[in-house]
Amino acid sequence: MTATRRPARYQGVFPVVPTIFDEEGTLDLAGQKRCVDFMIDAGSNGLCILANFSEQFVLADDERETLTRAILEHVAGRVPVIVTTTHFSTDICLARGQRAQAQGAAMVMVMPPYHGATLRLGEKQIHHFFGRLSDGLDIPIMIQDAPMAGTPLSATFLAKMAHDFERVRYFKIETAGAASKLRELIELGGDAIEGPWDGEEAITLLADLDAGATGAMTGGAYPDGIRTIVDAFAAGRRDEAVEAYGRWLPLINHENRQGGFLAAKALMKEGGIIACDAPRSPYPAMSPHVRAGLLDAARRLDPLVLRWGR
Repeated sequence: MTATRRPARYQGVFPVVPTIFDEEGTLDLAGQKRCVDFMIDAGSNGLCILANFSEQFVLADDERETLTRAILEHVAGRVPVIVTTTHFSTDICLARGQRAQAQGAAMVMVMPPYHGATLRLGEKQIHHFFGRLSDGLDIPIMIQDAPMAGTPLSATFLAKMAHDFERVRYFKIETAGAASKLRELIELGGDAIEGPWDGEEAITLLADLDAGATGAMTGGAYPDGIRTIVDAFAAGRRDEAVEAYGRWLPLINHENRQGGFLAAKALMKEGGIIACDAPRSPYPAMSPHVRAGLLDAARRLDPLVLRWGR
C-alpha cells in the first residue's frame, strides 16, 4: 500500500525564467525584471532561475550571483523562487545553495554531479553529494533527474535519498517514461516524497499529473496556459484538464521539439516584454521558420505573453 504523502509546501506551476541579454550579449537587468513581472502576472505559482532553460551554461560565476540577487530582490516575496545551484564540486554546489538560501531562495534545484559527455559518478558518491547538501541547507532540495546529466537515477535510489536526507524532498522527473517513474517513486518514497514534479516543458504533463505529479516546471512564456491544465486537474476536473491540454499541446510541442530554450524569449520579444531574444554565442539564433511556427501556434491561443507588453 502506498504511504500517505505529506502536504506539499510548493506545488503548481513554477516555470523557468529565461536569462535576458542585450544585442551585445550583456545581461539586461531591466529586461530581466520585466520578464519576471510578466511571469508573475501570468499566474506563475513560483519561479525557477539559473536552470538549463535559463542558459546557465553560458553564465560566468559573477553573473549568476548578479542574477540571483537582482531577481530575488525584485520578486520581493511575491512568489517562491527556486535557484538552480548545480555544480560537479560538492563544496561549490553547497556554497551556491547557502548563498541562495541567505538571499531568500525557497528551494535549490540540483542535478547529480557530472561533467562533459563521460565524467559520471556512482550511487555511493551521489548519495554522499546530496547528503552533504542536505546537512548544509535549511531549505528543500529538488533533484533534477534530467537526461543532460547522463546519470541513471533509479526510483529506488531517489526514494532512498528522500528517506535518508531531510532536505531532499522534491524531484523533477524529465527522463523517458516519466509518468511510470513518478508512480514508482511515490510508491517507494511515501511521505518522504513531498514534491513529485513534471518537467520538460509540459510535453508529458497530463500523464505525469495522472501519475501523481503535484508541480510542473515548464518554459516561461505561458504559465497562464499551463495553469488551465494544472488547476483543473488539481480541482478534480480531469475532463477539463484533458481539454485544456489538447488546446495548448501544439504550442507545448513546438517549444519542446522545435524552439527549445529560445522559445520563451521569442514570445516575450514578440509581446513587447523584452527588447532582445538572442542567445549568447556560440549558440545559434532561432530559425525564422521555427519562429514563424511558434508564433502561429501562440496566436491561436492568445496567451498573455503576446499582450502584456503592448
